[in-house]
Parts: sequence; C-alpha cells; structure tokens
Amino acid sequence: MSNLAKTMDTIADLHKSHGVKQKGGKLYTQVVHRMEAFRRIHGTDFGVDTQILVNDGKLVVVKAIITDKDSKIIGAGMAEEIRGQGMVNTTSALENAETSAIGRALASLGLAGGEYASANELDAVVRKTTALEERVIVEPKKVEMKQAQVTEEQTQEPIVNKPLKVPEISTEERREKHEEKMNQFNHWCGQKRTMSELHGYFNDCKADLDELKQHNVDLYKKAITIFTEHEQRLERKTNG
Repeated sequence: MSNLAKTMDTIADLHKSHGVKQKGGKLYTQVVHRMEAFRRIHGTDFGVDTQILVNDGKLVVVKAIITDKDSKIIGAGMAEEIRGQGMVNTTSALENAETSAIGRALASLGLAGGEYASANELDAVVRKTTALEERVIVEPKKVEMKQAQVTEEQTQEPIVNKPLKVPEISTEERREKHEEKMNQFNHWCGQKRTMSELHGYFNDCKADLDELKQHNVDLYKKAITIFTEHEQRLERKTNG
C-alpha cells in the first residue's frame, strides 16, 4: 500500500491535464486514465473484479471490488443504470455500469479523480430522474385515452386526433445536452481497445453526431477531432 500515495499524486496530475469538464465547470478524471495509472504503478499487486447483481432487461446493477495479493477486499463500488436512458445506455448499459462501478471502487481507495461518482454516474442522475418523470407522465395519458374511447362509443361521434405538442428546448438546454453527449463520446472512445470497436461505436453514435452537425458545427468538428485522435492512439498501439 506504500505506493498508493504515489498513485494519488499521479491521478491528481492527470486531473489537471486530462480532466473532463462537467456541469458547473468541475473537472473529472475518467476511469480509463485512473485505471491505467493504477496498473502502471501497482502492476498486478491488486485484483479488480466485477459482478452483475441485476440484469433484468430494464435495470443493470454491477458491483466492483479491488483485492490485494491475499484476496482481501480493500475497495468496492456499485453502479446502477437504466437500459435505454441516454445514448450510451441504449447499446451499452452493462459496460457503462461496469465502468462506473470500477470508478467508484477506485474512489473508495482515494483515487476519485475529482468527484466520487464516475463521469457517467454524474450524468445518470439526470437520466434516471427523467425516466421516473416519464413514468409519471405516461400513466395519466393512458387514462385519458380510455376516457376518450368511452366518449366516442357513447356519442358515436369521431374524435379528432390532435398532434401532440413537443416541448421546446431552449438554446442553453440544447447546448448543455450536446456538451454532455460530447463528454460521453470522448469517454467511450477512450474505452475502446481495438479499431473495430472504435469504428463500431462511432457508427452507433451517428444519429447524435448528425444532430450535433445540424445544431452545433463547432462541437461536431470537435467530435470528429476526438475520434481521429483515438484512431491515432490505437494505430500507435497496434504498431508498437
């Protein structure tokens, strides 16, 4: 454990050089960078294991533990994600939860990267709150529909379907939404270990990238730059 303080100092430096800006301007050091520093300094002195506690098609809960050479647990963390909530959880909820759990396990050792929660967990608060709000909204709509059907049967008069009003999103809200997606995009590009994984993820993000291109060209160009940098990273890794 004598090298743990050295790891904390290394991650503190990474926080300044590789920190990702979150809402409110705070910086966060991503799990991938903290894990690389952890392994570079400690090698295989510690073990990192993850366990799936829940995966029922809707909810994913993962626990991560860090053990020493004697298999004694010295750090642990848990994370929960809802499938389909947010860009990443549409295709990679399990991987997202696993990364978040590992981030929290590292944080329990003092390797928090600026915030105890992982980058995706910070965003998850918004996603999960939105999911709960959507559930509350859906139920009244079902009741209204049933009442409308009864009215039509009783009166035999056709009911005109009025188009639903889509709530307008402010420029500031759209900007924050795009910045969140950019942070997620950068994070998950950094998680990919092969060129095929990176390209596959890029294709999965096409709809979101097209939205960025339409509403925020500068941010779209930044996304392409990020993708290119990660391509070059993998090429250097492949070529030794």
